Amino acid sequence: MTEKLRKRLITALKIVVSAALIYFIFTKIELKDVLQTLRKSDPLFLFLALLFFVISKVLSAFRLNLYFHQIGAQLSHTSNLKLYLLGMFYNLFLPGGIGGDAYKGYVVQKTYQPGTKKVVSSLLLDRLSGMLLLFVYACALALLSENAFLQSFFWLLMAAIPASVVVFWFVNKSFFPTTLPVFWKSFGYSALVQLAQLVCALFILRSLSVTLDAIEYLFVFLISSIVSVIPLTIGGIGSREVTFLYGAKWLGLDANTSIGISFTFFLITALVSLMGITYHFKKPDLESNQSK
Repeated sequence: MTEKLRKRLITALKIVVSAALIYFIFTKIELKDVLQTLRKSDPLFLFLALLFFVISKVLSAFRLNLYFHQIGAQLSHTSNLKLYLLGMFYNLFLPGGIGGDAYKGYVVQKTYQPGTKKVVSSLLLDRLSGMLLLFVYACALALLSENAFLQSFFWLLMAAIPASVVVFWFVNKSFFPTTLPVFWKSFGYSALVQLAQLVCALFILRSLSVTLDAIEYLFVFLISSIVSVIPLTIGGIGSREVTFLYGAKWLGLDANTSIGISFTFFLITALVSLMGITYHFKKPDLESNQSK
């Protein structure tokens, strides 16, 4: 099997899985009810949600550039932002071609020659650092919740927060020592990234006039963000919605509102990612600086 055929088969499988999950969701809820929920959204709060999503992505790009600088790829923040936006576009709109992370890695390796292993490690650690803070915030929200289901795991969640940070630090130290000096800076950036996304989700809740169970909705949002990273669907389509559907069931939340939150977040993601099309037709020139 050729590499090209393998990529096409993987893409086709992802499309099938996404379609199957979306179909499954709408066998459990009524589409018209979800659309009715979305029609009530407040444009001002949607704009604020969009703004904080953009802020989260800018911070995320800065975090990735920390790793690039640490391995010797002195990419300027402006060039890195352009490359990051192009990667978002590739991940969501061109899944059959080169993936966003793969393209960023290819360009950085071609331009700066830090070594393929170091580039791949940087991209992997960037993702894992983000997932770590998603997990930490999810545990923190679960501890704050009064939901009986979540409270039954109180002590486990309490222990999981420091344990996850310690484990990730040891993994970094043992397998990726080159990037260990920026561990805590990356951790700080990740904390800000996920906080900005939480604020984005909170504004989505406000736009949909959701005032009850906000902590629980935000908890499900974080869990869905972790699940959507798993590369089983196109851009997380379907997997995030299924997580919201079952999260609503387990925590006693409104299913239509949950799916409405998920769809709104996806539309915001798609809108921002689409802006990367500019750099698809005119690839960004990578400029360097010496500041870390």
